[in-house]
Amino acid sequence: MSWVILGGFAVLSLAMLSPIMLAVINSVKTSEEYARNGPLALPEGFDLSGLADFWVSVDFTNKLLNSVLISVGVAALGIVLSLLTAYGLGVGRVRGRFWILAMFMVAFTLPQEALVYPLYFMSKNVGLYDSQLAVVIIIGVLQAAFGTYLLSSVLSSVPEEVLEAARVDGAGRFRILTQIVTPLVRPTLMVLGAFFFVWTWNEFFIPLVLLPSGSNQTVSVALGSLFGQYTSDPVTTAAAAVVGILPALVFFILFQRTLMRGVNMGAVK
Repeated sequence: MSWVILGGFAVLSLAMLSPIMLAVINSVKTSEEYARNGPLALPEGFDLSGLADFWVSVDFTNKLLNSVLISVGVAALGIVLSLLTAYGLGVGRVRGRFWILAMFMVAFTLPQEALVYPLYFMSKNVGLYDSQLAVVIIIGVLQAAFGTYLLSSVLSSVPEEVLEAARVDGAGRFRILTQIVTPLVRPTLMVLGAFFFVWTWNEFFIPLVLLPSGSNQTVSVALGSLFGQYTSDPVTTAAAAVVGILPALVFFILFQRTLMRGVNMGAVK
């Protein structure tokens, strides 16, 4: 049975990695080589012209900086909002907590197509249309709904005796939050921050609608433009896919130990 499980896991891993491997193989080919040998043949050399064409045509350096700024901003805002809201619901024991959390989950599961017109209209009225700040606020609030749901369940399990002892020692609500609650849930906060970063990095629809200017667009929007304004060359498309995946992959590798530690600690609790 164990060999069957390991074999199934290997097949699943290969199926997940094969599109990435195929993109890497085709990203270093020339257009003539791709047309002559097809997408499955190994490259005859190491040509980066497709990557260079994509990088220049979409000003990828600017798109990369935009994605980093927006993803980091959303992660920070989402963590702060999730912690503050979950602190009130989990530690404060607010009446009607179950229904409030249910509303948060409904907000998180709503399709973006149902939200995009009101968000577009609101951003226009407050003067934030075509602004990265609007995307950070909107996505940060949407993702904080999930963060609140997760953190509130963790904070509700904090022993009341610990909180009562802090109150007896003269600690106020802010001090309890910063010196007792936050250290207890720091691993969970780091996991949430990593998830928020990756989710925002892959976000396409909201940045596409709210950031029409090329100077404000993100990596995902730049990748989508390959089939429209710029080119549909398969070599350039493969190179763009590799470049688009690489930052998120590097982020995951750098924070893999932190993610695993946070998940394990959450499982132990």
